[in-house]
Amino acid sequence: MPHLYLEYSDNLASFDAATALQQANLALQASGQFSEIDIKSRACMVSCYQVGTARDPQRAFIHARLAILEGRSEAVQQALAQQVLDALLVHCPADPALDVQVSCEVQQIARASYAKQHRQAAN
Repeated sequence: MPHLYLEYSDNLASFDAATALQQANLALQASGQFSEIDIKSRACMVSCYQVGTARDPQRAFIHARLAILEGRSEAVQQALAQQVLDALLVHCPADPALDVQVSCEVQQIARASYAKQHRQAAN
């Protein structure tokens, strides 16, 4: 824990998702809320999407969903969302032809419904 799910529209050709994930992971580690090895993130480019009601190819988005175990205060959740958002904004393409919305939400996972096993590599 945590799991970071990143989705972005396919019209963001210059968006470097791998670098954005690395920066988001670093931000999560710096928060002091998680162990480095427990941070898992992935990105998915979305080719079928709609922003608003207009069929406008200039509209784009980057959205992160951060799933964490329940129990952290609203202030901590808000800070985590802002830290991930800030990391994404650094990598948001600066294309004046695009209208890009960047967002992050925090989802709490009930501890009772989460199971995990860590099998470490043999050295």
